[in-house]
This record gives sequence, structure tokens and C-alpha cells, in this order.
Amino acid sequence: MLADVFGLCFLNTPLFGSPYVWQGGKKGKKAAGEKGKGGKGAGRINGHHQENGMENMMLFEVVKVGRSAMQSVVDEWIESYKHDRDVALLDLINFFIQCSGCKGVVSGEMFRNMQNSEIIRRMTEEFDEDSGDYPLTIAGPQWKKFKTSFCEFISVLVRQCQYSIIYDEYMMDTVISLLTGLSDSQVRAFRHTSTLAAMKLMTALVNVALNLSINMDNTQRQYDAERNKMVAKRANDRLELLLQKRKELQENQDEIENMMNAIFKGVFVHRYRDSIAEIRAICIEEIGVWMKLYSDAFLNDSYLKYVGWTMHDKQGEVRLKCLTALQGLYHNRELNARLELFTSRFKDRIVSMTLDKEYDVAVQAIKLLTLVLNSTDEVLTPEDCESVYHLVYSAHRPVAIAAGEFLYKKLFSQREPEEEGAPKRRGRQSPNANLIKTTVFFFLESELHEHAAYLVDSLWECGAELLKDWECMISLLLDDPMPGEEALTDRQETALIEIMLCTVRQAAECHPPVGRGTGKRVMTAKEKKTQLDDRTRITELFAVALPPLLAKYAVDAEKVTNLLQLPQYFDLEIYTTGRLEKHLEALLRQIKEIVEKHTDTEVLESCSKTYHALCNEEFTIFNRVDIARSQLLDELVDKFSRLLEDFLQEGEDADEDDAYQVLSTLKRITAFHNAHDLSGWDLFTSNFKLLNTGIENGDMPEQIVIHSLQCTHYVILWQLAKLSEGSSRKDDMVNLRKQMRAFCMMCQRYLTNVNTAVKEQAFTILCDLLLIFSHQMVSGGREHLEPLVYSPEDSLQSELLSFILNHVFIDQDDDTNSTDGQQDDEAVKIEALHKRRNLLAAYCKLIIYCVVEMRTGADIFKQYMRYYNDYGDIIKETMSKTRQIDKIQCAKTLILSLQQLFNEMLSELGHGFDRSSSAFCGIKELARRFSLTFGLDQVKTRDAIAMLHKDGIEFAFKEPSPQGEGGPPLNLAFLDILSEFSSKLMRQDKRTVHMYLERFMTFQMALQREDCWLPLISYRNSLQAGGDDDTMSVMSGYSSRGSSVRSKKAKPPAVTAGTSAVKRKLPEGLCSESSSGEVWQQSIQTPVMMPSPHLTSTAMRDPKRGRDDSFMGVYTPQHHQTPMDYNRRGTGLMEEDEEPIVEDVMMSSEGRMDDLNEGMDFDTMDIDLPPSKNRRERSELKPDYFDPASIMDESVLGVSMF
Repeated sequence: MLADVFGLCFLNTPLFGSPYVWQGGKKGKKAAGEKGKGGKGAGRINGHHQENGMENMMLFEVVKVGRSAMQSVVDEWIESYKHDRDVALLDLINFFIQCSGCKGVVSGEMFRNMQNSEIIRRMTEEFDEDSGDYPLTIAGPQWKKFKTSFCEFISVLVRQCQYSIIYDEYMMDTVISLLTGLSDSQVRAFRHTSTLAAMKLMTALVNVALNLSINMDNTQRQYDAERNKMVAKRANDRLELLLQKRKELQENQDEIENMMNAIFKGVFVHRYRDSIAEIRAICIEEIGVWMKLYSDAFLNDSYLKYVGWTMHDKQGEVRLKCLTALQGLYHNRELNARLELFTSRFKDRIVSMTLDKEYDVAVQAIKLLTLVLNSTDEVLTPEDCESVYHLVYSAHRPVAIAAGEFLYKKLFSQREPEEEGAPKRRGRQSPNANLIKTTVFFFLESELHEHAAYLVDSLWECGAELLKDWECMISLLLDDPMPGEEALTDRQETALIEIMLCTVRQAAECHPPVGRGTGKRVMTAKEKKTQLDDRTRITELFAVALPPLLAKYAVDAEKVTNLLQLPQYFDLEIYTTGRLEKHLEALLRQIKEIVEKHTDTEVLESCSKTYHALCNEEFTIFNRVDIARSQLLDELVDKFSRLLEDFLQEGEDADEDDAYQVLSTLKRITAFHNAHDLSGWDLFTSNFKLLNTGIENGDMPEQIVIHSLQCTHYVILWQLAKLSEGSSRKDDMVNLRKQMRAFCMMCQRYLTNVNTAVKEQAFTILCDLLLIFSHQMVSGGREHLEPLVYSPEDSLQSELLSFILNHVFIDQDDDTNSTDGQQDDEAVKIEALHKRRNLLAAYCKLIIYCVVEMRTGADIFKQYMRYYNDYGDIIKETMSKTRQIDKIQCAKTLILSLQQLFNEMLSELGHGFDRSSSAFCGIKELARRFSLTFGLDQVKTRDAIAMLHKDGIEFAFKEPSPQGEGGPPLNLAFLDILSEFSSKLMRQDKRTVHMYLERFMTFQMALQREDCWLPLISYRNSLQAGGDDDTMSVMSGYSSRGSSVRSKKAKPPAVTAGTSAVKRKLPEGLCSESSSGEVWQQSIQTPVMMPSPHLTSTAMRDPKRGRDDSFMGVYTPQHHQTPMDYNRRGTGLMEEDEEPIVEDVMMSSEGRMDDLNEGMDFDTMDIDLPPSKNRRERSELKPDYFDPASIMDESVLGVSMF
């Protein structure tokens, strides 16, 4: 018996009734008339057909090639089976063996004399697992269609044999026995391939059973119809024939059910929980097909529970198959009654899967809930629906679109029926009016008012017709409500205008909002035509409706700002072709009135952008719009000149009303100057006079100064734009050069202003100007602009750096902008941090583009760990860019930052500090982080590392001992910090650095062993540890972080040809910066330790801005009171700028910050080696019994399902 051979424990109860009687353990008898026909495979060699001396293609080769006429292949095999079924079955057995990737062949003798279990064991021993791949997993075009052909072969085989051969109690018994045994194999290839074959065989049998069931029903109806006839008209012969046919069909049905029973219990029940996800996915996919095809037999709780259990699988691929299988069932409303119990039991799990970490699974879960919603509204509770609603704001577009379809089905599927023959209702009387209101209500209730574009994009594919009903939206805003209809509130009108703008933008641009797009998609011809039609309709509707809308909401800044963005999406040609000039005049009048009424920056910028969109020289309306714009600007500039003159004359006597008038006019001019060239009006003179007066008197209102600085900035940029085009005179360049330099000096003077907002504005503009007018501006064929190049003086560089130190590297509580008790407001803190990040980024760009000296970056780099959470990404990118520009200078800057921190620590703790203190350990940890940024390529960073050690050694011996002659130098402990970079030195460079170190040492120093000399001992050991090999140490700095001496065990040498070629050369990086050609050549005598001033920051920092004394310029966590343990390794600060060592792709970006202070050890890298390929070891493997905890959540284990 098969159960005895394979040790299978079948369930006691049969699948479809009577248990299946197996004949697989013995070879069945041949059918009558088939004896003697090629008993030993006449005309065959090794079981393969011979024809004219040429061997035909084997079944495996035919399927691999992917012949399209699979039915002819099967027909040939059937003819072979009818000729000699043992030989044909041997071919089929070898086909399954070869499809598993096994090179072994089952011989005829093995087939006749060995049990299936013995055959499988023999094939397992001969299995070549060296590659680990097999046909179902091999990549490449040759195997791309293999799986499809393999499955098609099995399906066609059963279909062609369904009327005779499958009932001979031999072929199917042998195949099922073989596949059941292979599916229980320890070899993955056997298990995977046989499970797929068995499941496809089961699917084919389900189709056969379904056809038999249909034939039985038809036969029964014919029998009943014939029997109900009158006795005289009844044909007894026909009754007997129908009765006999029904009996045969029933016997066949019982036989097929026994086969399916054996496959289900022998393969599916064991393999649906296999340790391999692909195998589990195959089982779930196929059971979904069975339940859909033959719902009468399979669609019940006994089978649905397997899908329900597997929805808790830990692999997204398997969960996805569960959902797609269920979608096929819920799609058929006739099956909903049979799914009620399953739905009630597993509904919560399906709802939770909408938040699955695998986006594909989440999408299918939402689609499944949409099908459930279509079947009945009572199943899903309001809480279930709300959990899906908020996903319309998801950044992942497929998830959002699926959620949008769910929302549309739930809220918008109920439309008011229109009477037949009645005229179509439009405007607020249209059927869409209530649906649009519902959209507005949902948007407001979701409390995500800044994401209307996301909501529109989510609903676009399923509700574009509704969202494009702009006529109804305009009517809801302009028309009076009908009797008994409730009017929209002010808040609802604001939301409707925002949604309307988003729909117009989506229709005109045809791409999703920022954050959802995966790149530009090529539009089809149909989509392009739809886009043009929509733009035409938008223009025709809003060209007429926009002026009255602006007139109605002219005083509401938020509504006006959104409405003024609509002309950007107009087809301006329609103003002329559609004879809409009068509406254009009305629009220009409304914009002018809005400019005169409002001083809000956003409103004014929207007006400026609208003028810019309308002033297009390609269209005939340009002259009309240009005249209106020029008239408006003339009035504004004249008014500003008049008001400014009076304001400056009054001086201290000017009242607030005068200041307000000047400010409001200046705001309007600045907003327009951003998008329009106002060079025709001399705005530089008036603004410069205003700024100069503010410097002299010191009482100029803050906002006036800020907008005056911005306006002057625009004046200079517009003049530069003209010069870049080459259309200006030489006098213009001289004038621009004078104005630019004068304005830079003015901004520099405002850096010391008492008002923080003014200083930040001056700093930002100054950084922009220095970057624009740097040496970079002459590149790209613009050499004629060379007279405009401006390089900042040392005093200006110092002031810029001081500003950064005093206004960026501060505590949150020190931010002077967070006043009036707003420190607790999280939004205010985030905004303040965003502003400080912009300031730091502006200065770092000056370093990257060599506008300021690179050494000024030392004051930035030393803050890396201390402010990692706030500015770590900016500082890291700056270090990376500076290294690309000049590796040596970047290394000198890094060591300079460490020296500054070391001197700051000495000034606070004194020369007798404890090297285990948090301050010293923090500097050492920072050095380790710096070391990691150099990557693994020692040849590429050789010069830079050598120069870094040179500067570090000189600094360590620069200051004499405070204890007098015989004591350690003041900065000797810096060598302990410098040792963090020793692993980055090449072997020959370590010798050279050690020789250079010995020139600074006296004979007595080499003999010292006291604790105060441990940094020197430690550093010397770090240079000698790798002296005999050239291996890169990726474990530097991961051992003990105490003050004890570290010893490292080196690997065997791995010297490449390139390395050996330069083995005896001194590195160029060891040369001094002069061109004398000396390499580490100092005086032969030991340098005299002359006193020299302490190295401090390159810019004096305001002491009031310093942190608490205990920090000492090193990093400590900003949100925890406990000090940081530097012996622990935080993954968040691992730096591999050039060549990453390890990156955990499963770690989310949010989790990396959380792991900043988490103690994790990255000393070694674990390598996941493939399993052993040794046959002896494989034979000793234990059976791969299922461990539920390995693939399923704990929530599904031990829970009663039904």
C-alpha cells in the first residue's frame, strides 16, 4: 500500500465519500490485448524511441522547448501508452524526474523491480545540487516559459485521457504515487516540482469531475423526463440506456473523487504549510481555483479554512495568493451565501491586511474588501470602512487608488435616478451635486486639509466623471441654494475651491501629485486627446466663471489664492477664438483690485504668477495683459517712491500708519519682482537708501528691512539675467558690479542686526549672492562675466561662520523665534528646525563650491555627532563633497575639527583630564566615524590618510609638558584619537608614519610605561600591528574603547600587483604642501617643543550660545538624560560614503534614527552560506516537518477556526 511505502498518515474520513483503494504499491495488470506488445521496449534504447537510427526528443526536451502544439505531444504519448504502457509510464516518470533538475534516469529494471520509495531514494542520491537551481527557478529566456509549458502538459494529458486511460487503475495510480512520494522529499527541487505537478493534476481532475457532474445532471433530467411520460409513450430501452449511462458516470465520478481525495490528503494537506513560500503559494493558488470551478464540492468551510489560516503567513507572496483566491470567490455573487461564515470569522484579518507591509498585499486586501462591500453592506462596520478610508492619502499610489475605489463604492454608488425623457439637470440640480458635497464633507472630516490633491488622485480613475463636473462645482459656489437646501458654510466653500483646483490641475497635467509619481509616463494618443479636450473645457468654463468667483471671495485670502492659480491651466488661445475678451478684461480688473486690497504674500505671489501666465507673447492677448500689468506696476512704483520719501524725511517722527503704507507697497512690488523684470524702474536706489537709513538709525521696522533686502536681491538677479543673455552694454556690467558689491557689504552689516529675522534674511541672501557671483559663473561659455566674480574677504567668511555657530548649532529652547510660550508647540519647533537646516545648507554650499576656505568646515564637521539627529545628513553630504574636491584638504579639515574639540576639552577639564571621561570618549568616537567615511579603498585615500597622520603627530608634540622636562607633552593624549585612523594606512605607509613619529620622540619617551604615556604606546602599537601585511582592517575601533592598549591580530598578507609595484615608494600624501619635494623631512634632531598658542575655532563663538559645560563639544543624546555609552555601537552613525560595508535593506528609514544609540556590534559580518551539498550529509537530514511558528503569526496558532 502507498501509505506503507511513504509513511503517509491519511485522514480516516474520505474526501468525497468512500476511501480511495490504492494500487500504487504493485504494478497493475495490463489490459486485455496489450500483452506482449513490446514487453521489453521493442524498438527502444534506454527507454527512448528509435526511428531510422535517430533518437526522438524526450518529453522533457519537448516541454523545455515550449512547443505550441502540446496536444499533439500528448497524443503521441497516449499512442505510446496504448502500445506499451510500462514503457510510456517510464517516460512519464523520467519526465517528472528531469523536470526537477535531477540528472538521474529511472531504468526499466528499476521501474519493474523497485518500490517507488526506493526509486526516489536512488534519485535523491544521484541529485546534483551543486548549482542549487532547477528548471522552475533557473533564470533566463530558455526557462522563462518552462513552468507554463509544464503545467499545460499536465492539463492536456488529463484532458486527453479523461474518457478511458485515467480509469484503467494503472496510469493515474502510478503518477499519483510518484508525485506524492516526491512531494515528501527532503530535496527542495523534488518537493517544489512534484507539488506543482500534483496541484495542476488536481485542477485537471476537478475539471473532469465538473464535466462528469454536468453530464450526470443532464442524464438524470433526461431519465426523469422519459420516466414521467405516459406508459404508452415511454421507451423502456431508452430508460435502461440512461440508467446504465448514469451508473457509469457515477462510477467514474467516484473514481475521480478518490483520486482527488488521495492528492489532497497526500500532497496538499502537507505542502500548504511547507517551509518554502513558493510551495505554499502554489497550494493556496490552486485551492482557490478548485473552489471557484467546482464550488458544489469544494466551496465549504472544510476547505476555506486553509485559505483563512494561510492569510497569517509571514511571506507576502503567500498572503497575496490567499487574497487573489478569495477575490475570485467573492466576485461571484451567487457564492456569497456560502462565504458568510468565513467572512464573519476572517473579516478582521482581511481588514488588518490593508496595512500590510507589502504594498501588493495591501492593494489586494482593499480590492477584496471592495468585493465584499459589493456583495453586502452589512458585513463591514463603520470602523472597518474608516480603516480603509484614510488610505486614500497614502503615498503609495496603487494603495491609494484601491482605497479610492472602495470609498467611491461606499459613498458615491448611490445616485439619484433620473427620469426617462426628462431634460438632463445641470449645475447644483444635477445628480452629482450631492456627491460633490459628500466629497467635501469627507475631505473636511478626514482632517488632512493639506492633501486634497492626494484625495483627488485617489478618486480619479473610478470617479473622473464626478470630479470633472466643474459646472456643478461653480454652481454650488455662485448660485443661491434652492428652497429647503442647506447652503455651504465658509469652511466647506474653501474646501470645495481647493478640491476644484486639484481636479483642474489633475486634468490639465495628467500626472499624480508630488510624492506619488514614479516618473514621467508616456501618454497614449487617447490620453492626449482627453487632456486637450479637458483643457479646452476648463478654459471655456472658468474664463467666464473666474471673475465673478474672484469678486465674491475677494476678501478671503485662502480662497483667492487657490482661484488665482486656475489661469495657469488655461488654453489662452480660446480667449480669442471663443470671443471671451470681455471676460479677460473682467479678470484683469479683479486681479488689480485684489492686489490693492491684500498684503498677504501668498495672495500677491498668486497674482504675480497669474500675470506671468497670461503674459505669453505667443498669444494675441499678450498686448492687452502687458498694458494692464505695466499700468499696475507704474502705480505701485510711483506710490512707493512718494511714500518712501515722506517716510525717510519724517525719520523718528514717522507713525505706524506711514510704516504700514510703505511696507504694504513694498510687499506688492517684491512679489511682482520675483516673476517679472522691473528693471525699467530704478528700484535699487530707493531700496538701498532705505536699507542704509535702517543701518544708520537702527530703528527701521523688521518687515520693511526684510522685504527691502529681498527686493534688492531680485533687482541684481534680473540685471545679471540680462547680462548673461549678452544683450546689455558695458556700462551695465560696471553698474551691476558696483551695486552687487555695495549690496553684499550692506547685507554683511545687517548680520549684526539685533533682529534675528533680519539677520537670517541677510545671511541667506548673502550666501546666494556669493554662490551666484563665484568663479563658477564664468563656466559654460560665459567668460564675459568674469569682471563680476566676487570672492569674500576673510572678515566676511569669519562673520558667516560665526552666524552659523550662533544661530544653527543651538538648543531648541535657545531659539529666539519660539517665544510667547510656543516652545511646546511641536509645529513651531519643526518650522524652526527647518529654517536652521536651510541656513546650514546655504553655508555648506559655499564650502562645497569653494567660495569659502575648506578649513572653515572644521567648525561644522566637529558638530557631526552632537547634532546628528538635526543636521547629520547635511554634514555627511558636505564631507563627501569636499572629499571629492580635494581629499588631502578634506583630511586636514577633519583632523583640524578633532584638534579644536581636543583644545576645548583641555580648556574645560585641564591637562590632568581622565581619558575615560565622556568628553574624551566622544572625541574618539567622532574620530572613528570620520575614519569610516574613508571607505575601504586604501589606495584611493592613501595621500589623505598620510597627511592626516602627519598633522596629528605634529599637533600631539606641539605643546611642551606642563609638568616640566621629562613629562608627557600637553597634547600627547591626542595620539589615542589619531590611532582610530591607523587601520586606513597601507603597510608601507605605517612604517613611514612610525619613522616620522620616532623623530619626535626622545630615547626616554620610548622607555616610559606610565599611564600618562599609554596614548603614545597605543598609537605605536596601532602602527606596528599591521606592519607585516597589507590587509584592510574593517574592525578598527570596534574593540575596547577604554584607555588600555589595544592589540590586533592581522590576517595573512593579500598584496596585489598594483600594491607591490609601489611597495617601496613613499606616498605623495606624505609630502608637505610646499613644492620642495621633501617627504616628512624635518630636522634630524628631535624638534624643540616651543610654546605656541592653543588651536581654537576658526571663528570666535559667542559664549552665550555655548551649550552646557558638560557637553564639551561632543555628542550626547538630546532626548535622554543618561550619558551615551561610547563602547556601544550605534548603526545610525555608520559611515560608508565611498564603499559601503553592509547595508540592511530591510531597515526602514524611520528605524535608523531609532537605532542611533542602540547597542549593536558590527565587528564581523555573518555570511549566509548555502546548505551543504554533500550527499552523506543530505542523507542524514531529518524530514522537514512543518514548524508553524516559522511561517505564521502566533495569532493563528491554536485558534479554533469555525
